[in-house]
Amino acid sequence: MKIVREQREQNTSLIRVTVGQEDYREEVEKALREYKRKANIPGFRPGMVPMGIIKKMYGKGVLAEQSYRKASNSVFEYLQKENIDYLGDVIPSEEQGAFDFDGGTEFEFVFEIGEAPELKLDLSEKDKLTYYKIKIDKKMHEDFRSNYLRRYGRLVDADAVTSDEALSVTLDNGEMKVEDAYVGLISMPEEERKPFIGKKVGDKMTVNVNELYRTPSQRAAVLQVKEGELEHIKPEFELEITRIRKFAEPELNEEFFKMAFPAGNVTTAEQFEAFIDEQIASELRRESDYLFTLEVRDYLVKKADLKMPEAFLKRWLYTINEGKFTMEEIEKDFDQFLKMFTWNYIQKQIIKQENITVSADEATAEAKAFAQAQFAQYGMPSAPDDMLAGYAKQILENKEQGQKIYEKLYETKVVEAVKAKIKVSEKSVSAEEFAKLAKEL
Repeated sequence: MKIVREQREQNTSLIRVTVGQEDYREEVEKALREYKRKANIPGFRPGMVPMGIIKKMYGKGVLAEQSYRKASNSVFEYLQKENIDYLGDVIPSEEQGAFDFDGGTEFEFVFEIGEAPELKLDLSEKDKLTYYKIKIDKKMHEDFRSNYLRRYGRLVDADAVTSDEALSVTLDNGEMKVEDAYVGLISMPEEERKPFIGKKVGDKMTVNVNELYRTPSQRAAVLQVKEGELEHIKPEFELEITRIRKFAEPELNEEFFKMAFPAGNVTTAEQFEAFIDEQIASELRRESDYLFTLEVRDYLVKKADLKMPEAFLKRWLYTINEGKFTMEEIEKDFDQFLKMFTWNYIQKQIIKQENITVSADEATAEAKAFAQAQFAQYGMPSAPDDMLAGYAKQILENKEQGQKIYEKLYETKVVEAVKAKIKVSEKSVSAEEFAKLAKEL
């Protein structure tokens, strides 16, 4: 076997592998014997088909498959032995010639690799970035507080519609009458709520049920008919409000604290307000961390100024996607892909240089935190630990979700490693200023 590497432009190399009979003979004969053992051909007993017939039927395909496999495996062994770092994967070269598998015995396979560039960052305090902290304002506190208390509140009767009340109504179009139908203003856009504002029990108004209830399933449920019957119903109804209920926050008393904080960590109104700010700060910190990660990414990508084999990467993307995307489509999104690909490459090099690892315990803790956040969205702010552990196990056993957990943890540790080497200044900004910065990135 002969292996020759030819370096080309744009950080690529061709690897020519020439294989002869002595390289693939054993594998070809083994494969043909397997075909002979399994062959089911009329006129012959199983396993008794002459080898000549087997070779005539399968020989060419087996030769092509086994010679290619031998060449391909040899390329990976060569790259490992020579300690050649490459990007993406090894792909067949556009310079590959034709093969004569009918009469030939020696075949040249041509592969292409994209050479990995050397990373030199030399980070120090001369490298400066800003960590933006979002200031907690009164509206932010009140909104979070209100949403938190909704989990423990109740609906009480109200005299008039003011914003997002729950209404019980009677719908009547002269042909059908539906009593005790529900209209939830909280799920409506502000513009659609306006006709209801100021209305009281007993007030009437004309509505179009196709606009009031957006989906056929909703309309059918409210009007107590099958979806197929909706087209025969006049959509204009007279709506009479029969009951108005609004959300009432719970009192901050002993009963509430025991229910909301069974661990006893919050027992007074003052502690509750401090708890709200802590929760907001925790969420805002995640936003700040995310923005800082983007800053680090963009800064390092620019500072490293790596010369990536762009033409090769485009061909690689086309090859691995097996024609799902045209070259024009790949070209369209390539700049964004290249940025993320470069960032991932930089991360891998920093992980290697800094000996960064992520333990199974760290992954489990992250998965539990993710599960806890999901439960909190559905009104369960403090799920039992055994339940969280069960969901964390499911998350990590899912290949895609588990990979995301590990990628996030590695990225966090890479950013922390970079942060320790450079000069980082903290700056407090309003939510509006932060949103503008995030949009720019």
